[in-house]
Amino acid sequence: MPALLTVHDLHFAHDGRAILHGVGLELAAGEVLVVVGPSGCGKTTLLRLIAGLERPAVGRITVQGRPLSGGGAWVPPEERPVGFVFQGLALFPHLTVRGNVGFGLADRPRAERERRVQEELAAVGLADLGDRYPHQLSGGQQQRVAIARSLVRRPALMLMDEPFSDLDPGTRAAVRQEVLRILRDHGTGAVVVTHDREDAFHLADRIAEMDQGRLVRIGAAADFRAAWSAHPFAP
Repeated sequence: MPALLTVHDLHFAHDGRAILHGVGLELAAGEVLVVVGPSGCGKTTLLRLIAGLERPAVGRITVQGRPLSGGGAWVPPEERPVGFVFQGLALFPHLTVRGNVGFGLADRPRAERERRVQEELAAVGLADLGDRYPHQLSGGQQQRVAIARSLVRRPALMLMDEPFSDLDPGTRAAVRQEVLRILRDHGTGAVVVTHDREDAFHLADRIAEMDQGRLVRIGAAADFRAAWSAHPFAP
C-alpha cells in the first residue's frame, strides 16, 4: 500500500534565496505528522508546496500515489485531495457558518451540498450555529468552522498552519483535542505546523524538526522530549 503523502528531494527558492534544501518525508494514511522548528526555517513553505500554492524548483510530491508536482506533473491546488487550514483561519466575514463550510462545494448539487455541510457541522459540534457569522463565534468555534470547511471536501490529507495560535491556553487544549478527534473519526492524515511543544506532543504520531530549510530529525514524539529539554528549538 503506497504512503498517503510522499515528498522527495524538495527544493524551493524565493527571490533568489533558497528556502528548502532537499526535504523528503512520508506520511501514512491516518497519521498526524507535526512539523516544528524556528521561524523562517521553511515549515509554512513546505505546506504551501504540498497544497500547490507554490511550485518547487526541484523534487516530487505525491498523494495516494498520484503525482502532484515534479517529473512533468502539476496538479493545481483546487484539484488536489488536500485541505488547508491557514494561520488566522481566513473565514469569510460576510458569509454565515453554513456559507463558509459549503464554499468549496459550489459545483455540487444543492441537496448534496446542504447534506454534507450539515454533516460536517455536526461532526465539529456546531450543528445549531449554521446561521451565525464568524464575528458571533468564539475563537474555538471559528477554528472548528475552518476545519469543517476543509473536511467537507473529503480531503485525503489535511494541512494545518499554526492552527491554535490565536486561542487562549484553556481553549487551545480543548480545541486541540477536538481537532485530533475529528481527524481520527474521518481517518484523515495531517501535516501540522506549530511552534508549541504541547501541540506537538498531544497531536503527533511523529514529529519532524526543520532548521534552515532542511529536515534535521524525524521520529516519535516521545523521542523528542529529552532532547528538547536540553536543547529547545527557538520560536
